[in-house]
Amino acid sequence: MSHQENNRPRPKSLLAAITAACLLSACSLAPKTAMEPMPVPMAWKNAAPAEGWVSAEQARAWSQGQWWLLFDDPVLHGLIARVDLNNQNLKVAAANVAQAQALLRQQQAEFMPQLGAQANQQRSGGEDRATTGSASINLNASWAPDLWGRIREAVNAQSANVQASEADLAGARLNAQASLAEAYLALRATDAEIALMDEIITGYQRNARITQNRYDVGVVPRTDTFQAQSTLQGAQATRVALQRSRAAYEHAIALLVGEAPAGLAVAPAPWVHTVPRVPAELPSLLLLRRPDVASAERAVTAANAQIGVARSAYFPNLNLSASLGAGGAHLADLVSAPSLLWSLGLALAQNIFDAGAREARVEQTMAARAAAVARYRQAALTSMKEVEDQLNALATLAAQTEHMRAAADAAERIEQQQMNRYQAGMASYTEVVQAQASALSARRSLLQLHLQRQQAAVGLIQALGGGWQAPWAASAVPPGG
Repeated sequence: MSHQENNRPRPKSLLAAITAACLLSACSLAPKTAMEPMPVPMAWKNAAPAEGWVSAEQARAWSQGQWWLLFDDPVLHGLIARVDLNNQNLKVAAANVAQAQALLRQQQAEFMPQLGAQANQQRSGGEDRATTGSASINLNASWAPDLWGRIREAVNAQSANVQASEADLAGARLNAQASLAEAYLALRATDAEIALMDEIITGYQRNARITQNRYDVGVVPRTDTFQAQSTLQGAQATRVALQRSRAAYEHAIALLVGEAPAGLAVAPAPWVHTVPRVPAELPSLLLLRRPDVASAERAVTAANAQIGVARSAYFPNLNLSASLGAGGAHLADLVSAPSLLWSLGLALAQNIFDAGAREARVEQTMAARAAAVARYRQAALTSMKEVEDQLNALATLAAQTEHMRAAADAAERIEQQQMNRYQAGMASYTEVVQAQASALSARRSLLQLHLQRQQAAVGLIQALGGGWQAPWAASAVPPGG
């Protein structure tokens, strides 16, 4: 047998090597279980007995994630619809999703062979030599089979990162919607307070005229008119401060819908006091679909896959290559069969000594997974705490509102009685002023309690992830699965 025959590749041996490489590529070195399932409570400590849904429409709005419809305010609905269109934080989160998806496609491309082509033509000469030329064209291919699952685990890690970025986008959307709802509800509460102050100012102006008339006829001292004017001016100053607060809420809404404050105006309108009812059954497993909790869980999966990537460095890498080329003095020579050259190759590489770098890399990834697990559990615990806080707030605020409503009614009656007694000469104007201050404080406190109840409902919806279902969670792997 000739020397050339000994160097000729044996197709059967090469095919066997490729087959073995494909079989070995199914290996995975990542831990099979990223973490133990997160324990969640079977019931909420602060959940009061629920009366159930008043209509199927409310349940449908909740399940579809359109929770803002439960507040029965068309202006709020229209503003939240603009969040997805122009909110810049959402655009950043959406760009992060697109970037993660592109990185995933880049990782997946490593499964496939790499193909390349190169063409070259050159002519050279000089005064004392003839002009010569050379031309060549080469096609080459290479493939590194995924022997130990390095590429597969890198793809798994990036797939989890994509899902985490999608959850982050859902979380950014929910945060923007909730922030807008809170700002809008505060604006409407401020509108109600301004309307209350207009009513109060009208009453104070009437009282000031009565006091002035009584002073003019010598029934009361001059100090009564001063007190009446002081009370009136204080109420007018409070109204100006409320206008400033309203402008700030309007500016916050403009920022959330992605517009300049000068380009957005929310006209005054009656405040809808609707407070969404809590569902009759509030499953605690819903917390695991909350965007930030889901993102933290996906981060655990990604960290787990990185362990497999790090462990694959302990094993050798296999690379298969092939090339086909032609060369000659002229372009016409490239199409002649004798000028064709081909080669097939197989290379195996193994790092023998690295002073513990691979072991340190594995330890680093395992520590990163432990940190990701801790962050996930902390996120889940935080979500449970937030739900309990809002359930407790809704229950206590409802009772507090009823007490404050009764107190406001009593304070208004006392104010009217003191004014009647003053006009009858049976009380001083100081007593009238005190009764007016108490009545105004009680009525404003009642409005604030209405606002706090609505904001607590928004907080509960946000703590639960915005609804029963979320489209980004449909394809997510269940935690601990």
